[in-house]
Amino acid sequence: MKQIHLASNEAMPKDRIFLFNKASKETLTHLDENQLAYIQNQLDKELTVIQIPSCDGSFQWVVAVEKEDDCIKMAETLRQCAAKVIPLVKAQRVTEVGVVNRSNMKRISLPFVEGFALSNYKFDKYLSKKEEYRITSIVVEDEVTTEHISHLNAVIKATFKARDLVNEPQSFLSATQLSKEIEEMGLEADIHVTILDKEKITSLGMGGLLGVNKGSVAPPTFTIMEYKPDNAKNTKPIVLVGKGVVYDTGGLSLKPTPSSMDYMKSDMGGAAAVSCATYAIALAKLPYHIITLVPATDNRPSGEAYAPGDVLNMFNGKTVEVLNTDAEGRLILADALSYADQYTPEVVMDVATLTGAAAIAIGTEGAVIMGNADEKYFEEIQQAGMSSYERTVRFPFWQEYNKMLESDIADLKNLGGREAGAITAGKFLENFTESPFIHLDIAGPAFLHAEKGYIKKGGSGFGVRLIFEWIKNSAQ
Repeated sequence: MKQIHLASNEAMPKDRIFLFNKASKETLTHLDENQLAYIQNQLDKELTVIQIPSCDGSFQWVVAVEKEDDCIKMAETLRQCAAKVIPLVKAQRVTEVGVVNRSNMKRISLPFVEGFALSNYKFDKYLSKKEEYRITSIVVEDEVTTEHISHLNAVIKATFKARDLVNEPQSFLSATQLSKEIEEMGLEADIHVTILDKEKITSLGMGGLLGVNKGSVAPPTFTIMEYKPDNAKNTKPIVLVGKGVVYDTGGLSLKPTPSSMDYMKSDMGGAAAVSCATYAIALAKLPYHIITLVPATDNRPSGEAYAPGDVLNMFNGKTVEVLNTDAEGRLILADALSYADQYTPEVVMDVATLTGAAAIAIGTEGAVIMGNADEKYFEEIQQAGMSSYERTVRFPFWQEYNKMLESDIADLKNLGGREAGAITAGKFLENFTESPFIHLDIAGPAFLHAEKGYIKKGGSGFGVRLIFEWIKNSAQ
C-alpha cells in the first residue's frame, strides 16, 4: 500500500495534524474558543506541537509553523518538526493520519509529510518483538498534485529500501544477494537488470574487483541496471556507479573493530544509494535514461587474499600497486568506471563510502563532491542537495594531486598518503574514465551512530533523495 495519499482521492482519517501559522490562529476554524485559548496557553509556553483530544475518541495535533525567508531552511525545519510529532501520534496507537494545511503558506505539507514518513522507518527484521503500531497511511489536504504525491511515495519507498540494504548484516547481504535485491527492484519498476557472475567478470579482466574478492569464499557480482523510458529527454545516458563492498574487514590491512569494522556492513552505502535512486526514478516514471553499475564483493583476509605490494591489472589496461588493502573501494569502482565508458555517457557519477578523510573533513552533515565534469552538473547537484537537505561540499580537484599517486613499479598506487586523502581517492578514480566525471564520497552521512530527527540511527539512505531531485529537475 502506498503510504501517502491525496485528500481528493481518499477520505480524511479522523485523527489529523493541522499545520498553521503561529501568527494566524484564526485559520483554525474547526476549533472552539476554549480550544483556541488552550492552544494560546501552550504557545506561551513555547510549545509548537499541541495535542487536542476530541470527544469522539480521535486526536488532533496542532503544529505551529513560522514563516522563514529561506525556503530551504524552512523545508528542513518542517521535516524535523514532523519527526517530533510522530512519537505523539504513535503513542495514541494511530495507524492512519490526515495532514491539513491551515496556514497561509502554500504546499508546506509536502516537506512536513516527507519528514513524517521518513520518521516512520524502523529496521526490525531481526527483532523477535516488532513495533506494535506502525503508521500505514498518510492523507494530505493541501494545494498539491497527484504528481507531487507520486514522487514523494517513490522516493520514500526507495529511501526505505536503501536503509534496509545498509542495515542488513553481511550474513544475509552477500554480493550475490545484493544483486538479487537489485533484480527484484528492477522487476517491480520495469528496469532492465543484468547480473555478471565471476566467470564473466574474469573474462572481462576486471582485476580490481577480482583482486579485492581474492580473500573471500563468496563470489563477486557486477550488476547493470538500465532504465530507458520511451520519452527520455537525454540523448546520452547518465551513468551512476555505486561501491558495493558488502563487508569490509580491511583485508590483510585489517581494521580495528571498535568504531570501524563493527559497522562495515554499511560499506555498500554507495551501491544502495545509486540502485535505489534508480528504482525511485523508475517508479516515478521520470523521463530520463539512467544506467547504474554496481560492482560488489566483500573484503576479507585469507591465505588467498591480495596483499600490500601486489600489482593488479585493471579493466582498462592500467596497473595498480596495492599499498593498503583497506583502500579497496576505489579498486572495484575503477573497473566499473572504465566499463561505463562504453555507454558514451553524458556524465558518470560514482557514489561511495570511500574515505574516512571525507567524514573527518565535514562530519555527517553532508557529502564531499569533486570531479572534472562541466560546472553546470555541480551547480545542479548542489541545488538538489539543498532542496533534499542531502548537502554537498565541493573539494578541489587540481592535477597536482596526481603526483601523490605515482608508483615506482606500476602506473598508479592505490593510496596517496596522509594528506588530502579524500581528494587523492577521487583523483585515483579519474584515471579510469574518459567520460565527464563526478565523485561523491558519502562516508560521513551514509551510516549514523545517533538519530538525527527523521534520519534514524544506522543506514540513512543518503544519496537517494539527492539523486532523485537532481534527475527530476533535469527532466523538467
